[in-house]
Amino acid sequence: MTVNAARALAGATTCFVGIGLPSAAANLARRTGNPGLVLIYESGTIGSKPTRLPLSIGDGELAETADAVVSVPEIFNYWLQAGRIDVGFLGAAQIDRFANINTTVIDRGPDRPEGRLPGAGGAPEIAANCGHVLMVLRHTTRNLVPRVDFTTTLGHGSGPDSRARLGLRGAGPSAVITDLGVLRPDPDTAELVLTELHPGVTVERVRAATGWELKTSDAIGTTAPPTEVELAALRALKAAGRVQT
Repeated sequence: MTVNAARALAGATTCFVGIGLPSAAANLARRTGNPGLVLIYESGTIGSKPTRLPLSIGDGELAETADAVVSVPEIFNYWLQAGRIDVGFLGAAQIDRFANINTTVIDRGPDRPEGRLPGAGGAPEIAANCGHVLMVLRHTTRNLVPRVDFTTTLGHGSGPDSRARLGLRGAGPSAVITDLGVLRPDPDTAELVLTELHPGVTVERVRAATGWELKTSDAIGTTAPPTEVELAALRALKAAGRVQT
C-alpha cells in the first residue's frame, strides 16, 4: 500500500501531506522515485526532508529539516487556495463510493454515543484546491462505506458535476490506494471502481471488504511488487521513527 502510494507521486512537483499513512508514502517517494518532490505540511513547513516519519503536524523535525517555515495563513492563502500545489495526499476514517471523506464523527447507532474523530484540519481546503488528491487507507467495510456518517471533506460529492457546481478549483480524488488494491473514479459517473489489485489479492476479497457494491474496470491490472530499494527505504524510515519515539 505505502509503496504504491509513493509511486503515485511520480512526476509531482509539490505535495500537501497529511500526517500518518500519507506522510509515510510521501517521504518514501522523496527517497526513491521522486527526490525533487517538495513536501508541504499544514504546520507551515515547505520542503521538509525529515529523517524519519513525522509523528504529528507540529513535529519539530518538520521545521528543522524544511527549506522554509511560514505562517499557516500563508500556507493556505498563498500556496493552497491559489492553486500552487500539484497533489494533496490524505488519509480518512471513512470514505464512500464518491470518495467523500469523514474524519469528524462515527454514528454508532441509537443506543451508543457518537465516536468522535480528529476533525477536518486542512483536509477540506486541500481537497478543494490541489490539482488532484490521492488517498490511502486500510480496506475494510468499516472504512469504505456506502455513505459517510459526516462529510468532512468533499471528494466527488454525489456525482461528476458536484465539484463544478460548487466552483472548486481542484479535480478532486484521482486514486484511493488501499492494502488490497487501487480504486479510481469512473470518468463518467465519478464513482470509485477497482482498477488494480495487489499481488495475490482477488476481486472477491476486495468486494467483501467494501461497504457498497463495488464495480470493476474492464481490465483490472496488478500492481508491481515492491522492489528491494523501496522496501529498504521504507524500513529505514520506520526504524528511525521507532528510535525517536
